[in-house]
Amino acid sequence: MSTQISPAQVGSQAGSSPKAGLFYREEPYIARRGLHLDLKGVPPTAERLLSLLDLLAAARFNAVLVEWEDMFPWTVDERFRCETAYTKEEVQAFAKKAEQLGIEVIPLVQCLGHMETPLKFPEYAALREVPDEVGGLNPLAPGARDLIRRMIDDVLALLPGVKHFHLGGDEAWSFGTHPDTKAYVEKHGKGALYMHHVEPLLDHLAARGIRPILWHDMMCHWESAALERLATKADLCVWGYQGHPATVATRAHYNIENIKRFNEHGISMWGGSAYKGADGFDKELPVPGKRIENMLAWAEVAHQFAMKGVFVTAWSRYNTMAPQVDPIDAALDLLVMAGAILYDGEVPAAGMAACEEWLAAFSATESARFTACRAVMAELERLKAAAWDHVRLAREHMALAKIDPGRTWANPKQNIKYIQSHIGRLEALLARIKEVYQGLVPPIWLERLVGERLVALQEEVEALRKDVPEK
Repeated sequence: MSTQISPAQVGSQAGSSPKAGLFYREEPYIARRGLHLDLKGVPPTAERLLSLLDLLAAARFNAVLVEWEDMFPWTVDERFRCETAYTKEEVQAFAKKAEQLGIEVIPLVQCLGHMETPLKFPEYAALREVPDEVGGLNPLAPGARDLIRRMIDDVLALLPGVKHFHLGGDEAWSFGTHPDTKAYVEKHGKGALYMHHVEPLLDHLAARGIRPILWHDMMCHWESAALERLATKADLCVWGYQGHPATVATRAHYNIENIKRFNEHGISMWGGSAYKGADGFDKELPVPGKRIENMLAWAEVAHQFAMKGVFVTAWSRYNTMAPQVDPIDAALDLLVMAGAILYDGEVPAAGMAACEEWLAAFSATESARFTACRAVMAELERLKAAAWDHVRLAREHMALAKIDPGRTWANPKQNIKYIQSHIGRLEALLARIKEVYQGLVPPIWLERLVGERLVALQEEVEALRKDVPEK
């Protein structure tokens, strides 16, 4: 049976002197501490979504940024729902429990880039900036803004009490490339085009007493007039998941000089770090050192610029069409570390060990499941890497035989046998993954997580067999 103790009890057990434990400060270092839930990959079951809130509250998070994507029970178009989308009642239960725990729910609906959920359907093709790219919305296309407004209203129908609403707005790679948008930019500028599209949506939210938030990266080269106009309408979340804004390359969108410029234009800001999902397009586990460095950096920068808060993001896919990465329950130690850094402003003296000890004190069940989930993901990562090493070696043996005919007895077939052996182990591992994640993630997403890695290797074996010369 799970044994849980309150956040206050956890803190008292850890001690009250600086760096003696977690959550020791009388007042938090960062006032608003938000954890991000990216639900478009390895999404939690409805039951796990609720129980995660208990952990978030204990780890001193007081906001949760929810990127619903295809897990939301959309009514604007039910095809936007995936196979395991939550019901209306499950979304409302989540919001109710969050409120009871003092956690502000901040929903996120994309408004420009990352629009794959609706734009992948042919009926919405006319709204694409580029005809054969489903990620970017054409802000001048008839019906484009109306689609976003209806999606916003869909969410607000189930979450009517929200105070902030995130509209995404980042990484619109094709922005301004359609003939119509290109002409608009040439005449008015990129900032004007962006505001032409998004300002009515900002006003739509403001009319309901909701403060909008946007990712910052599209605004880095805006003219001053557009930035000043934006400052009155929305907050910016300045994000970057590697290193420190003060030391990253000058060209990096989250370089400290961009933050200073936003500050000079009176823009209210949030920081955006990552505790998982930022270390590779197909990773199974986050890299603790990189995550801790980045979270510390954003706590410092947020404090320096008096930002409204910090969101610690937790990506499960790099976009809707990308492979799944980093399941939540294999990274709970870093989730706790994120809470500690934002609350205390520093890493506990015992580092990651302190977070694992805290997790065990909070709940023996949570701790045991985390250990098991992390172990199977580590094994998945190891087997996958080993298999791809043998793919590379097989190809190099084949290349050797081609460029140096005197060494034609190089043996790629042995490498193929090793790959097949690893494939067999991966197939067997899936059963163990489903066992330890039972009740945490719907089985279909675990099957696809492994399948995304497994099928790629199986196809590579078939290709290698065709290419290996007969002797």
